[in-house]
Amino acid sequence: MSRNLLPVLALLTGTLFLFLGNGLQGLLLPVRGSIEGYSNEVLGLLGTTWASGFVIGCFVAPNVVRRIGHVRAFSGFLALICLNVLMTGLLVDDVAWLILRAITGFCTAGTSMIIESWLNERATPENRGTIFSFYISITLFGVVGGQLMVPFADVTLPTLFMVCGILYSIAALPTTLSKAASPQPLKRARLDLKGLFRNSPISCVGILLVGIANGAYGTLGAVFATKVGLDKGSVAAMVSITIFAGAIMQFPAGRLSDRLDRRHVLAVLSGVSALAGLAVVLVAPTNVYTIVILVATYGAAANALYPIAVAHANDFAQPEDFVKVSGGLLLLYGIGTIIGPTLGGPVMTWAGPHALFGVTAVAHLMITVYAIVRSRQRAPVPAGERDAYTTVTGTNGPLATPEGLSLDPRARPKDAAASEQQTTP
Repeated sequence: MSRNLLPVLALLTGTLFLFLGNGLQGLLLPVRGSIEGYSNEVLGLLGTTWASGFVIGCFVAPNVVRRIGHVRAFSGFLALICLNVLMTGLLVDDVAWLILRAITGFCTAGTSMIIESWLNERATPENRGTIFSFYISITLFGVVGGQLMVPFADVTLPTLFMVCGILYSIAALPTTLSKAASPQPLKRARLDLKGLFRNSPISCVGILLVGIANGAYGTLGAVFATKVGLDKGSVAAMVSITIFAGAIMQFPAGRLSDRLDRRHVLAVLSGVSALAGLAVVLVAPTNVYTIVILVATYGAAANALYPIAVAHANDFAQPEDFVKVSGGLLLLYGIGTIIGPTLGGPVMTWAGPHALFGVTAVAHLMITVYAIVRSRQRAPVPAGERDAYTTVTGTNGPLATPEGLSLDPRARPKDAAASEQQTTP
């Protein structure tokens, strides 16, 4: 493994610091915003504006990279992210935070695309799976590591914002100082949402609803924990355990979906997520252990839904269409993450912090019902002909870039098919 990772070790090290900063900033803002008395609507919009900036960045950032090059674009994006987080600590104003958060989302898309394209250039058919798995692991541990920094300083002071700036600055060094040649120009994502829906209605509807639920919880989960009285350490632990539980659950859930109708697995997992969410709403727990158990159950089931839905869509698609199919699903997920926090904030204001899980429960119940309906209208693909299941975790759940899709080992059949066409007489 070390031989496979050595050529990209410096880049992966920078990636770790980037996601440490992302994890710290993503938890710090809602916690500090709650202390400052920002409304639930504003705190929800922090997630909405970030997701909006990220989605726009996936389409616009490649043009920036083409004009000025990978290294300068990467340094520029990181400089803006660093500047934004420092200004967020100095300029405590809700409107300013929303604007800065949108810019950060846009720049995060740019930095992620550059890192992923660089990894793509260094990957070979033999080590692609290793590099991809290690990259996903780094995003997971980086986000959680950043979140766990929150209890170690006073969130009302600029200290943690400064730490964020330091992490982002360190992240810029490996690629800036690297002598390696820049990767090929970034690719444009070709999307066909109508064709995607015809291919797999449950994947389209399900992933939109997963985005709504994940976007609501991902942005407002820390706000919920703060408003029910948890301390900083408990807030960080609750948010982090959701990610870990989801990461652990993906392996057994994926194996199960490879053997059974994936729609049945989607229905069961989304049902478990809905029940856990409804338990939070009905019981309205304030004890930290009860909250952590219920939220861990929720996270384990909810975070396994996306990769199963992607695998189901690819079961009915051609192997060479993986990037196009997954790109369309990512767009739907991104739209969902924009809608979720926008709905969650007002609902929490109207019905209390526990009502956040009412939003997620409704979304997951809709997935359960629709998955059952679709399973009766279309036969599943035989187990031996299905797409390979691959786990998905990261700083924003599955929200990724087109370059990240190309790095996925499942995207390789397109190249293989092209090679076969060239060598066939």
